Amino acid sequence: MTIVIHDTLVEERLRAERAASGADRHDEVWENVYMMAPMPNHEHQVLVGRFTRVLDEIVSDAGAGDVVPGVNVSDRVANWETNFRVPDVAVFLTTTRAVNHDQFWCGGPDFVVEIVSPHDQTREKLGFYGAIKTRELLVVDRDPWRLELYRHDGHSLPLVATGGMPDEDWIESSVLGVRQRLQHGADRPRIDVWHPASERHWRI
Repeated sequence: MTIVIHDTLVEERLRAERAASGADRHDEVWENVYMMAPMPNHEHQVLVGRFTRVLDEIVSDAGAGDVVPGVNVSDRVANWETNFRVPDVAVFLTTTRAVNHDQFWCGGPDFVVEIVSPHDQTREKLGFYGAIKTRELLVVDRDPWRLELYRHDGHSLPLVATGGMPDEDWIESSVLGVRQRLQHGADRPRIDVWHPASERHWRI
């Protein structure tokens, strides 16, 4: 369902109510169009938390950068609020070309994780992520379960690898040196994560 609001007073009140309740933390603005995102479900938030923890152990604990579960990412500094996205998990290495402006980052993260939820617009964001030169992006789809890895080639962000259920082949991030694959789990499919450099293994 799409709701178009032309009454500025109603718009301002609705945005103020969402800000006061914290419901706006996943909202985005796409070229001056305010996109209200629903709160993600339990499984979505569990995946975000576990990806953040695992990547934090790989990246942050090694002093190689920062891992953020949700952050404003824009393609501009002036009037950044008119065009930004909020990835589920973003990794900024110490060598990143993106610039931290505290409230937002300008430029693409080195690695992004996006968890697909019903009726969201994850794949519609790919053009934006490509334009700001996000180096790699992992999409986790859950209906059906599937992993998709996109890698910037200097011009855009094409799909370079996919993995279904279950998959013996690893999908490897050249940016982080991390490998992922889907495997059967007791209650839902699990994502195996392997970091060859440290010989560590996790199951998300």
